[in-house]
Amino acid sequence: MAVSDEIGALTRAFSGLGIDEKSLISILGKWHPEQRNSFRKGTRNFFIEDERQFERWDDRHIIQLEREFLRFKNAMLLWTMHPWERDARLAKEALYKGPQYGVLIEIACTRSSEELLGARRAYHSLFERSIEEEVASRVGGIERKLLVALLSSYRYEGPRVNEEIAKTEAKTLCNAIKNAGKKPAIEEEEVLRILTTRSKLHIKAVYKHYKEISGKYLDQDLDAELGLKETVQCLCLPQTYFSKVLDDALKTSVDEITKETVTRVIVTRADADMKQIKEEYHQKYGATLSKKIEDVANGNYREFLLTLVARGDQ
Repeated sequence: MAVSDEIGALTRAFSGLGIDEKSLISILGKWHPEQRNSFRKGTRNFFIEDERQFERWDDRHIIQLEREFLRFKNAMLLWTMHPWERDARLAKEALYKGPQYGVLIEIACTRSSEELLGARRAYHSLFERSIEEEVASRVGGIERKLLVALLSSYRYEGPRVNEEIAKTEAKTLCNAIKNAGKKPAIEEEEVLRILTTRSKLHIKAVYKHYKEISGKYLDQDLDAELGLKETVQCLCLPQTYFSKVLDDALKTSVDEITKETVTRVIVTRADADMKQIKEEYHQKYGATLSKKIEDVANGNYREFLLTLVARGDQ
């Protein structure tokens, strides 16, 4: 392979999610100094020359590559953790990197009551503070009350649903959303009470009655209130929520925090509802999730993601 072809192969190995380790080893391992010099000269998007004509790596790309090399390691670490520790650490990171409200809503609403309680216990053990305390101190604005209530909840998980109450609460939500111009729905006590305390089966019944009353789906009417929209989707339609966040994260030129979504979602859902997420993804975006990962990710990271995604077929 000519040096120019090898440079192209290396550029591809550095692009996307993760690093193509095999290409790096097979090409870089046999290069002589003059070939490495040609690589530096031929990849000005990675290397820069300062005012003294000193040729060096662009610092931005050093940071980027360090992150890409770490993706496989981070995925392996998350996969081997106890799920409670994993959720506690994800919640901590979400609070200190943003904060990322969607991650907190995801943990609060897509885990069982016991799993959420376990994550709260793990958070307390790991960080010597309660997750509710952390959220209350670090999250400001109208989202604080919603997040604290969601993370504090312990929902009934039995089969009983009172359809009349569900219908009444659907009307309550409908009225709150209609009046959102005067007062945001997220500030309505009854809205928060319904979404943060009712069982998932009950809220699915509310979701059904809402469509009958308003003619639109509840999450569609909440486009202007993202926190509530994500809450409803995570409670009622987690496969819709997860397929959307994966599609956003697997696009080119997204920010680093969005890229991290790929690892989080695939690791946490591999043994939960990956089959349904894959079906929804295929139906919604016209491609299989596995093919999208093959197109975007590289190396051992890609192979590990594909292995976890395939668990949904077992």
